[in-house]
Amino acid sequence: MTPASRPITILLADDDPDDRALTQDAFKRHRLANELRSVVDGEELMDYLNKRGPYVNAPRPGLILLDLNMPRKDGREALKEIKADARLKNIPIVVLTTSGEEEDILKTYDLGANSFIRKPVGFDALVRMIDTLGRYWFQVV
Repeated sequence: MTPASRPITILLADDDPDDRALTQDAFKRHRLANELRSVVDGEELMDYLNKRGPYVNAPRPGLILLDLNMPRKDGREALKEIKADARLKNIPIVVLTTSGEEEDILKTYDLGANSFIRKPVGFDALVRMIDTLGRYWFQVV
């Protein structure tokens, strides 16, 4: 496998354990070869990206799936911090959230998000969304 075709690590930042588990199941069901790792809030996301604490040897993600509404540091704050850091700003970030508010959509794009997806309702819809996400980010882009 060439470096360009090697599966990338996907980092999911979401505080909801059910959403994390469902996303993991959707990835398995879709049989994506990419490794899915997760963190529970923006603080942990920044620790992961900056290789602090338990993340000292963590692989650099090739894609971040970011929930907006998380405790300690929300997704908007983390997005702003990531895009302001020269070492991290080129990591693609897909906002994956329950919010459909136009203000959230515009704000996250203004902060540098690469895509905004409203979390689907139901597992089958989530699997379809992961399929589309996988085809777009890993085949098209």
